[in-house]
Amino acid sequence: MAFDPDHNASPVNPLPSVVVALFLAIVLVEAAFSLGARGLIGGPGAVGWRLMALERFAFSGPVLDWMIQTRQAPPEHLLRFVTYSFVHGAFTSTLFACVMLLAIGKMVAETLGQGRMLAIFFVSAFVGALAYGLLLDDGRPLFGAFPAIYGLIGAFTYLLWLKLGQMGEAQIRAFSLIGVLLGLQLIFGLLFGGGLYWVAEIGGFVAGFALTTVLVPGGWARLRQRLRR
Repeated sequence: MAFDPDHNASPVNPLPSVVVALFLAIVLVEAAFSLGARGLIGGPGAVGWRLMALERFAFSGPVLDWMIQTRQAPPEHLLRFVTYSFVHGAFTSTLFACVMLLAIGKMVAETLGQGRMLAIFFVSAFVGALAYGLLLDDGRPLFGAFPAIYGLIGAFTYLLWLKLGQMGEAQIRAFSLIGVLLGLQLIFGLLFGGGLYWVAEIGGFVAGFALTTVLVPGGWARLRQRLRR
């Protein structure tokens, strides 16, 4: 039988639009920082764009402490719980974040839907920042998309956990990805030093995993059955 290729098929596997939107938001911010630092746009003042953005949009533990002590929640500080995800400290970290977002975000969005994927991204970012601010006494700001991306990894882990259970295989294998990532992070931290950002990333992972148990089709009914038992 002759092979009849589909000449109208796209050579590139299309990405969900919400994943593309998040990717472009991160890339455009980093492009402005990188081009400004090289003097290609923005004039002399553009050299400090990254630092100014970190001061304005990064999450701050001391700011959270102030909000709790004074019982005030200004909108500009509440926005930090999510805006920090779009500001990175260097081009390299932005590159890694974008690669992980495209890969994991695509799988989660195609399985759960784009709205659910977006909810997991932002809820994980919020919970990761909250964990970082409440569990640590660290004055260093939190920035970068990794807590939100770890939330997507948590969602992917739960989906894989369900699939392995349906196949009758060892469900513990679903946690191999997060285990490898945390192991690599520990090695890099010991070799090159670093902060306690992994606290926010674990917080994001837990949030993504927990939220997916409800958002996955049939998840709410499954949760209610477990609570009744």
